[in-house]
This record gives sequence, C-alpha cells and structure tokens, in this order.
Amino acid sequence: MDSGKVKQSSSLPLSSNMVKLLKFEWNPFSLHKHSHLCVKLAVSLFLIGLSFRLFFSSPSTPVPSLSPSLSASDDPPFVEKPSEIKHATPVPAQTPISAEIPEFSDQIGPTGKCDIFTGDWIPNQSGPAYTNVSCTVMEDHQNCMRNGRPDTGYLYWRWSPRGCELPQFDPQRFLDLMRNKSWAFVGDSISRNHVQSLLCILSKVEKAVEVYHDKEYKSKRWHFPSHNFTLSVIWSPFLVKAAIFEDINGLSSSEIQLHLDKLDKIWTDQYHSFDYMIISGGKWFLKTAIYHENDRVVGCHYCPGKNLTELGFDYAYRKTLDLVFNFTNSSPHKTTMLVRTATPDHFENGEWFSGGTCAKKVPFKEGEISFTDVDSILRNIELEVFEKASAVASKRGLSLKLLDTSRLSLLRPDGHPGPYRQFRPFSKDKNAKVQNDCLHWCLPGPIDSWNDLVMEMVVNG
Repeated sequence: MDSGKVKQSSSLPLSSNMVKLLKFEWNPFSLHKHSHLCVKLAVSLFLIGLSFRLFFSSPSTPVPSLSPSLSASDDPPFVEKPSEIKHATPVPAQTPISAEIPEFSDQIGPTGKCDIFTGDWIPNQSGPAYTNVSCTVMEDHQNCMRNGRPDTGYLYWRWSPRGCELPQFDPQRFLDLMRNKSWAFVGDSISRNHVQSLLCILSKVEKAVEVYHDKEYKSKRWHFPSHNFTLSVIWSPFLVKAAIFEDINGLSSSEIQLHLDKLDKIWTDQYHSFDYMIISGGKWFLKTAIYHENDRVVGCHYCPGKNLTELGFDYAYRKTLDLVFNFTNSSPHKTTMLVRTATPDHFENGEWFSGGTCAKKVPFKEGEISFTDVDSILRNIELEVFEKASAVASKRGLSLKLLDTSRLSLLRPDGHPGPYRQFRPFSKDKNAKVQNDCLHWCLPGPIDSWNDLVMEMVVNG
C-alpha cells in the first residue's frame, strides 16, 4: 500500500456482520416470542448500541504529512510567499503534481527510463530547503538576500523532468548512506558554489566541521562527525598543471601557462582517498593561455603578438578531458565519478568586465534561449569525450556518469547574484555602476536542484 494513502478502517465490516447477526438471532417465529420479548428487545438495543460505538470510535490510520517536516526548532520559511509571484510572467500550465510524496524508486517513468535532464522549471510554493540564516557556509558573493536583492520569486521554482518525478534531496538519507565515505568536488568556483549548496542542505541534519583550508581558502574540507562523512572542494580550474597570474578580481598580469600533458597533482594525489567525485571544467579555458606539451611551448589561445600557433581553447579542453579520463580509467582505485557539464552564463549587453548584466526575474521557457556558440563548443567536446571514456569505463566495471546541468541551468537567467554579489550596492547611489555576476548562483537558488539530480544518480540510479 502507498504510504500516502489512508488505510480503510476495520470498523465498517465489523458493524455489518453484527447487524446480520442481530437479524438472524431476532427470529419472529421463536416459540418463546411473547415471554422473552422484553428481554430480547433489551439485548438487541444493547448490541446495536455496541456496534455503533465500535463503528464510530475505531481509530483511523493517520494521514502522513505531505509537506517537509519542520520541528519547532527549525528555521521559519526563507521569506513569506512573495507578492511579486502574483505579478510575474504567467507560467504555462503544467501537469498536476502528485499530492503523494514519491519514493525514490518512483523516479523511473512508465517507460522504465527517464531523462532527468530534460524538463521544465515549475512553480514550487514550498520554497527553498534552507535559509541564508540557517546556513553559514555560503560565500558573501552568493548570499544575495543578505546583499539586498529585493525580489524573491527566483526562490520558488523547482526542476521537473518530463515523464517522471524527481524527488527532492533527502539530507538524512544521503548522510546515512554516505557514512564512512568521502566526496570531492574538483573544478573552479562553480564547484565551490555547488558544494556550498550541498553543505547548506545537509546542515538541516548535521552541521559540518571545517577541518582544512588552503592559504587562499579555495580548497576546503569538511567533516560530519556523526556520520564520519568527509566532503572536500578542490580548486583546480583547468584540471591540468597551470601557472595562473590573476588577482582576486580576475585581472591577469601575465598569460596563463597550461601543461596539457600533466594533470594537476592537487587532485590526482588525493584521488585514491575519494569514494565519489564530481569533476568539471569549462569557462577557464576561454582565457588567454600559452600551451605546453613535453616541456615545450606548442601554441596558445588568443595570444596576439606572441608569434605562436593559435590552437584554440577547444584544442586544450579536449586534450585535458582525454587526459583526465585516461587517468581515472586506468587507476586501480574505483571511484564513482560524475562529470558535470559546463555552466552557461547569462550576461547581456556586455561581459563581466564590460558592463554585462542579467536582469530577468523568471526562468526561460523551452525554445526561448539557445546555447551560445562558445557554450555549444564546450558542451559538444564534453559529450564527445565522455562517450568514449564511458565505453572504456563500462568495460572495466567503473562508474562514470554524466551530470548534465547545462540545459536546465541555461533556462535560469534569474538565479544569479547580478549586482548583488556586493553588499547593498545601491544603498548610496541608486544609479551606481557596479560589476554584475551572471555566472555563479545565489544561495539558496537554482543550483540547489543540482543536488536533487546527484541524489537520483548516485543513490537511486
């Protein structure tokens, strides 16, 4: 029986049987009809009263709660139901959402298979799983509400695959299943953004203890003592050996030096200690860089005046991913690896350094936006290299999965910090010109749905 259905009370059949019994015993042809009429009448009235008492007093099975459980100590909802939702662009009618909370096995649709990466963003009146008050690990740049973002509609959407239900991330079940395990997120600042989202959701069950950070606080490690679960984020934006000459604002003093035949030891030296890994690349390969192979310069990407062969970022990205998968597929250590696809940005009227903004307040609908040429190139390389690598991994019995967040992220131009990467940027001047962030994600925000996908792929898939 489904847990969301109310069990039928057992008192109804009991009352019917007792009524039948009364009709049988109260026989009008009894030889002692007249002498015992009063006695029988009294007995009958007593039995009828007893049956009705059983009928109305039998307890029914309690109806399970259909909303996420909140104890008295839990945080209140992030914000009240936002008034601006009522005035937002109308959302097309969606298939009604089941009132029952689906079990994890319900993710698979009637055809036996479901593409969880193809779907729509639909209204979610329950709002986010955590607040910027309950979670203390998010970086200031992604703490949009603290920084004064006035609208809240972007918090009230959830990703819904077509043809199946995607359960929300269950932090208690996740931690129970990951007891004595170790996870790592390897990549750039989007990986750090993602791991903070996961930490915020897990904090509803247990607060993580930070046990390590590097000098620049880009690589960190947390421990969940009650579950002996370790979660790490490893800063390696190129995944290969790189010399980077940038300040905190992303301004370069010299070209990046990339060694396309040498993986970054910061993650490969730790690889054997991880049970699960989410690895990703992407946007950093668009930066000006000099390429090295076999300890000599072989070319570059966008290096005018250097008298070097223009190989292009696509050359470097493909070489890097091939090298990564050759390493993981040949390693004696079997790690469950998820490869996250590159994240599209939503800069309009410029880039991050030239006044680009992202002012939209609602998600795109399917067909309203397409990948840029650059994002298409990155994505096609990822799919091409992954397909080859997964065939090898399958033969070796390795678990290699594609975490394809690109399209669902493309549909969420409303989920970025924008100007609110800074604390109250317009408090002194409403017309101030400030740098916008249209690449990273507000916390809470759309990136939280990535964890629903991870839960489905790792725990249920």
